[in-house]
Amino acid sequence: MVNITFKQLRYFEALTRHGHFGRAADACAISQPALSVQIKELEESLGIVLFERSARQVRLTGFGQDFAERARDILRAVDELGDLARLARDRMISRLRMGVIPTIAPYLLPTLIHQLHSEYSGLDVHIRETLTQKLIIELLDGRLDAAIVALPVSEPGLVETALFDEKFVLVRSAADAQAPVPSPEGLREMKLLLLEEGHCFRDQAVSFCNLRPSMPQAGLDGSSLSTLVQMVGAGIGVTIIPEMAIPVETRSAPVSLARFSGEEPGRTIGMVWRKTSPLAPQLRDIAEVVRRAAEALYAQHRYVLPA
Repeated sequence: MVNITFKQLRYFEALTRHGHFGRAADACAISQPALSVQIKELEESLGIVLFERSARQVRLTGFGQDFAERARDILRAVDELGDLARLARDRMISRLRMGVIPTIAPYLLPTLIHQLHSEYSGLDVHIRETLTQKLIIELLDGRLDAAIVALPVSEPGLVETALFDEKFVLVRSAADAQAPVPSPEGLREMKLLLLEEGHCFRDQAVSFCNLRPSMPQAGLDGSSLSTLVQMVGAGIGVTIIPEMAIPVETRSAPVSLARFSGEEPGRTIGMVWRKTSPLAPQLRDIAEVVRRAAEALYAQHRYVLPA
């Protein structure tokens, strides 16, 4: 009879995610030798090796990959049982693990966290800021309850709820404030600064300008909107940012802003969560809090820009 413990599955999942015994042990708050013993006992219980080990990293064997998929399903189901028990006991959500993409987090979170604490007394909020692809993986694995992202994500296992739309604006040097606003075709001829690969906002800007995704840029691939705006202020080129970022990113840079003529580029922001989540009714309520937080933010900063 195979004897697998829940603890071993947790340690297995951590090692799968980090690919390194030391980092996995740190994530589990145990010693590396203790984690190694548990993984070894798991493999002995199964009678088959789960990981290929090398001096620098470990990787799953073919069987290990199949085992990982089943293990994730089990761990997610157990987490959802815990959520169900908390809801039955407390009648309200007590912990929220929320993911947010980097082009939203710095601008929306201060207002959102304030409203969440106002409406849900004692709510324990954990925020994870990273790229959409990683958020979706962590949602499906049960490590997050919900995520605020640009829609659509088109993942069959997730519910998508649209919350608000926002426009994109052109950022250029202060000296160019009176210059005509370039068309998307005109932007292709300029030094357009974009976020690095992996950011959905980069993909949206590339789509608006009708650039080939692999087209080399003579400017800069930045890791944050802040870097891009500061480089524009230094005279390196132009960039595009969402309206929500205007107050934070332009307050200390000598730049000018302008709206695009014709059909303005933009995006739809929404919240996503697992279809199987027992927190779904509460997450729908929280989605409304996110919507109201965005409305409050836009009401505070009325963006009247030249076209």
